[in-house]
Amino acid sequence: MPAIMPVSTLRSYTEVLDDVRPGSPVFLTKNGHGRYAILDMADYDRLVAEQTLFSELERGRMSGEAEGWLSTKDVRAYFAGRSEDGR
Repeated sequence: MPAIMPVSTLRSYTEVLDDVRPGSPVFLTKNGHGRYAILDMADYDRLVAEQTLFSELERGRMSGEAEGWLSTKDVRAYFAGRSEDGR
């Protein structure tokens, strides 16, 4: 269950931070509405990595639509011709 508390609880921030765990952020409210989220660093890193991945996938999709898609045969031929060190 998510930890939801008013932002005023940050006066005793060590108690708030004790509730933050991987996969269990703490959500802070201001005037009764969700305003902030405190995440474990591993969760933050995962979110950034996911956003980067989705951005690159979208960039590839847009490139494929604009410049044309490669066939499976072309992709296999390209990678078959590369050596172990990537050249």
